[in-house]
Amino acid sequence: MRRINPLKRIGLLMKNVGHTGIYSVSGRIPVTLLHLDETYIIDTKAEDKCGYNSVVLGTGNLRNIAKPQQEYLRKLGISNKCKLYESRSHDLSGIECGKKISIEHFVVGQYIDITGYSKGKGFAGVMKRHNFSGLRASHGVSIAHRSQGSTGQCQDPGRVFKGKKMAGHLGNSRVTVQNIKILSIDYENNFIVVKGNNIPGFKGSYVFVRDAIKKPLHKDVPFPVGLFNGVIS
Repeated sequence: MRRINPLKRIGLLMKNVGHTGIYSVSGRIPVTLLHLDETYIIDTKAEDKCGYNSVVLGTGNLRNIAKPQQEYLRKLGISNKCKLYESRSHDLSGIECGKKISIEHFVVGQYIDITGYSKGKGFAGVMKRHNFSGLRASHGVSIAHRSQGSTGQCQDPGRVFKGKKMAGHLGNSRVTVQNIKILSIDYENNFIVVKGNNIPGFKGSYVFVRDAIKKPLHKDVPFPVGLFNGVIS
């Protein structure tokens, strides 16, 4: 499906706080809470120099970060050990280094896309990994009820085709859920409440939240980014 939203604003890393439910006249609605840590604009990359427009952002205050990131922050005069990430933007006008990102970057009723890494579940069999039905639980099957059965052929072609569904590693893969609606925003505590409990990742993990590409941009969102006055300490 082609992109409906032509204007690209920056996306933000937010922490998956967990799932809960809210009640309305239609019944219980499952929701997920996402929290925005203190996020600052660290640097910008312009199209004339780098070939594209993007914003380098820093969020949180980690205990340890990689030495290349430490050196990068030191050259910019930043003492915080923040989590660095980059997000492309359609326009860099009005974006200044040192400014703090506000939760008002998003608005109630807006649709967003959320990207994260699914929960890692280790090595899994075909019944759990691919929803196979398994073998017969009666005559002729001995201690192989959850196996996958035949995987290939004999003399012709004499091999297992590539892409065959088999047992293996399950989870810990990059997942994007689209068209998630924002139901409410807690501006005081920097929380947004989104509809559904299908957000990838475990409790406390970071997810990347951006405008939905298959929905029109909400008329009330700030462009190119929601800011309020603040500097990095």
